[in-house]
Amino acid sequence: MPVIDVEVIEDSVSFEKEGKEPTKPEETEFYEPVVPIVKKDENGIPSDAIVLFNGGSLDQWENAKNQTEAKWQLNVDGSMTVKDKTGDIQTKQKFGDVQLHIEWRSPKEIGGKGQHRANSGIFLSEKYEVQVLDNNENSTYVNGQVGSIYKQHTPLAMASVASGEWNAYDIIYHAPEFDEAGLKIKPGTLTVIHNGILIQDHVEIKGTTPYIGWPKNPPHGKGSLLLQDHGDSSRVSFRNIWVREL
Repeated sequence: MPVIDVEVIEDSVSFEKEGKEPTKPEETEFYEPVVPIVKKDENGIPSDAIVLFNGGSLDQWENAKNQTEAKWQLNVDGSMTVKDKTGDIQTKQKFGDVQLHIEWRSPKEIGGKGQHRANSGIFLSEKYEVQVLDNNENSTYVNGQVGSIYKQHTPLAMASVASGEWNAYDIIYHAPEFDEAGLKIKPGTLTVIHNGILIQDHVEIKGTTPYIGWPKNPPHGKGSLLLQDHGDSSRVSFRNIWVREL
């Protein structure tokens, strides 16, 4: 993305700073930076997006624990499915702020209940989880249900499609900022749109999203996008994964 020219923007509001009311229209107009043109292709992918998975291979992914080959199952329909107990997978490329599009599906054949029904997670910077879960007629704690920021923020709505059908998440992630001493000076934020419905509205990330304990705030820079193997035969599938760096 282009770097914004701060001086141009400052010039455009100089009258406001000085307390003067502009008397000419051009005094409140500026022409830089030039806005980039972004178009979608026939698959709906923006021209400036980085495609992380389109069904062809898992070459852009690795085992999150030991950085070996990702062993999840590739499917003929262009999706991949968690291969139980083979471990989480993560992108080899690391990212900061992103717009992420990802589609996921729970198995049509329902198994398990509560947190053991089609459970996975999408972790930004390897630390902050947006929950994936089949909650159709399957209740659980609301700050751990589908679309939650795990153990932190309950979704504004439950927007899932029927079990076995494809869901889409569109996520806007701004990473937290840390000073030279490693102290957090600005919290990260997440916005989540689930099947076209806003379910997380620019919420502040309190820290990591552990199953047990309070959120922690270890300093970090860019990190991988991580997909969770819940280790309970949840059989969640993913497809059409791309990001735009912000």
